[in-house]
Amino acid sequence: MIHKFELNNKKLILDINSGSVHVVDDIVWDIIDFYEKSSNKCEIVSALNHKYDEEAISDALKEIQELIENGLLFSKELSIDNIEYNKENIVKALCLHVAHDCNLRCKYCFASQGDFHGERLIMPFEIGKKALDFLVRSSGNRRNLEVDFFGGEPLMNFNVVKQLVSYGRELEKKHNKVFRFTITTNGVLLDKEKMDFINENMDNVVLSLDGRKEVNDNMRPTITGQGSYDVITPKFLEFVKLRGNKSYYVRGTFTSKNLDFGKDVISLYKEGFNSISVEPVVAKPEQDYALLEEHLPLILKEYEELSQEYIKMNNEGRGFDFFHFMIDLNHGPCFVKRVVGCGAGVEYMAVTPEGDLYPCHQFVGNEEFKMGDVNTGIINTKLRDKFKSANVYSKEDCKDCWAKFYCSGGCHANAYNFNNDITKPYSIGCEMEKKRIECAVSIAANID
Repeated sequence: MIHKFELNNKKLILDINSGSVHVVDDIVWDIIDFYEKSSNKCEIVSALNHKYDEEAISDALKEIQELIENGLLFSKELSIDNIEYNKENIVKALCLHVAHDCNLRCKYCFASQGDFHGERLIMPFEIGKKALDFLVRSSGNRRNLEVDFFGGEPLMNFNVVKQLVSYGRELEKKHNKVFRFTITTNGVLLDKEKMDFINENMDNVVLSLDGRKEVNDNMRPTITGQGSYDVITPKFLEFVKLRGNKSYYVRGTFTSKNLDFGKDVISLYKEGFNSISVEPVVAKPEQDYALLEEHLPLILKEYEELSQEYIKMNNEGRGFDFFHFMIDLNHGPCFVKRVVGCGAGVEYMAVTPEGDLYPCHQFVGNEEFKMGDVNTGIINTKLRDKFKSANVYSKEDCKDCWAKFYCSGGCHANAYNFNNDITKPYSIGCEMEKKRIECAVSIAANID
């Protein structure tokens, strides 16, 4: 299977199974259309001799054949028939919901402004401690483990965050493990003490901010209904300055209210942030800010225009990282990871303040998806097996999709929320993802 597209003045061919990307000239571009149907040289020469001379066609055909022989074009379909995903049911990552409470009232919040459709709760240290014990106990021989402090707003439970990091360091020595801690914050409670602790202990930080002031303040008000931009942005800028070269992302959300979200990306860059992610909102169609199928033409065009500006800025020495345009064409994830995706419900789970285990943070609060708790471990093994078997080969919509090894079948939670089935992908998200991949590949081909 191949995917052929033209973007940002480049003609590009992706070989889906090998992951190879080819920037081609006009003659190869034209030949490929015929080659997919028939590799007969005489037929191809006859079809194209009005446009190219026979010698040029012959040379291009030799080039194509060499790529095929080297497994870089029209490569064989990959298979997972002989691969058993996570046979030992190793858990490698937890999302700790240290606070089911929040000091903002974001209109699009999937977590119901922090309480996950339940009580406003704070995780006790003992529950967090048991969660880390569960992770170590369930990690087998895996040495590197990941823990994300999440909410609501995790800084509302900062003392427990500090205690859990300290406890994690004790477990590292005792069990020969390495914890990679991360945190996601809206920044309202950031001060110098918290900045210093986070910068010292967190391998990655996600800072929530939507972009332009008017966009952010419309969707991310405080509890009193005031805008949060002026409260948060100075703190984030100070934090990033103190962080130095350590990893972080400013993470925004775009909705139907700002389909020109490329301006929000550039606005964040101009404010002083150089690692940026602006994600599409995922919301039910009845919400006035939801992204609908009718919005797709504008959204896809916006991604293309943003990619043009991104190329220009990078080539002028004003480059920055935009998450959706970062693609590793040489050392991407292994084949199994490309097939199964994020590992939710199998390798990765969310822990509530009460200690309940869910497949990921977006399933929290839906009792149908409760897997167990930090005391008993995984009890609902049938649910785990269901997530384990959800991959690009078991999803009908993914089997023949050219983007399947880049998106790994998409988000299980989005699939369930829109189609009541984790194996039925969220179609609007699929279209956006395909365009982002095309943009990312074209950027890689254009940056000097």
